[in-house]
Amino acid sequence: MRWSSYFSVCAAVISVGLALGVSMPLVSFRLESWGYGQFAIGVMAAMPAVGILLGASAATRMAAWLGTRNVMQLCLVVGAFSVALLAIFPSYLLWLLLRLWLGMVLTLIFILGESWINQLAVEHLRGRLVALYGSGYALSQLSGPLLLSVIGTADDNGFWLGMCLMLGGSLVLIGRQGAPTVDPQTGGRGLLRFCQGMPAIASAVVLFAVFESMVLTLLPVYGVRQGYTQEIALAMVSVVVVGDALLQLPVGWLADRLPRQRLFLACGVVLAMSSVAIPVFVHTLAIWPLWVLFGASAGGLFTLSLILIGERFRDDALVKANAHVAQLWGIGCLIGPVITGAASQWISGHALPMLMALGAIGVVVMACRHPMPEAALAR
Repeated sequence: MRWSSYFSVCAAVISVGLALGVSMPLVSFRLESWGYGQFAIGVMAAMPAVGILLGASAATRMAAWLGTRNVMQLCLVVGAFSVALLAIFPSYLLWLLLRLWLGMVLTLIFILGESWINQLAVEHLRGRLVALYGSGYALSQLSGPLLLSVIGTADDNGFWLGMCLMLGGSLVLIGRQGAPTVDPQTGGRGLLRFCQGMPAIASAVVLFAVFESMVLTLLPVYGVRQGYTQEIALAMVSVVVVGDALLQLPVGWLADRLPRQRLFLACGVVLAMSSVAIPVFVHTLAIWPLWVLFGASAGGLFTLSLILIGERFRDDALVKANAHVAQLWGIGCLIGPVITGAASQWISGHALPMLMALGAIGVVVMACRHPMPEAALAR
């Protein structure tokens, strides 16, 4: 296995997570200081999700034309200068376009980077290697805002640091080998066919995208409305994110020792049970370990989805499968906060955990009714 390439690709993608964690909160703080309301800030936050849907459709074509490594390096450089433009041109309308553009560009990095990691991973270590990448990326997103709090929000240092991180990510890919090759002549499976062939994985990806978008935007509000202070509500968010990040390594370790489809099913069951338990224990000390289980089981579903895809596909089929994952992610990011926000306002204050429970039950039902084909057959 090409270990140097594996760690370099992980570092490149993680540099994006850290750059986003440093620069994107600064966008929200800057807009608030300019007097923009929550709706305008929300529209700005939604633009990358639109970019994800647009960028996912271009991933295979770009990789076929220029090569996987070259596309990743190009996108990292373009993304770096796009972040720099946020500092140079402080304009709401321009920032909307830049956020849309960043969503498109960075989606290509995630699709190709995750495909490259799965391509490099040897089968008996696949679970741990994919989980290590997932943990690193999740921790980078958590570390970004902490780093921003150290360097401050009064000036544009967060934007410049984000630019440098992405440029560094591009440099570490120089000379790396083992990237998946994409044949422009092969016909790709459409998104609908992918969902029909792997409905459990498709639904799990959408559910995790909903989970991640809601945790950062609606979970703090949920905590405050349950009577907690803002500080404690934000601490709850941190516990969920840490649970997601740190417990992926044990999930990956188990994925190399137990039947992966059964482990996938177990994560769905734990997510459903922990979601149902949240309203019951939200005002007790038991809520803190519940938040850990909540985050770990949701993250486990996504990690196992990547693992199951990686053991079934190679090269252009792997890139196309990850492009569909990105499309499903964009759909989940768009619909999740809207549906949950509406349900929280007009149906129940506990809509967030209840909708997650329903989604997890749906994933479990899909996994039971539509078992995935054996990996050797799917390749």
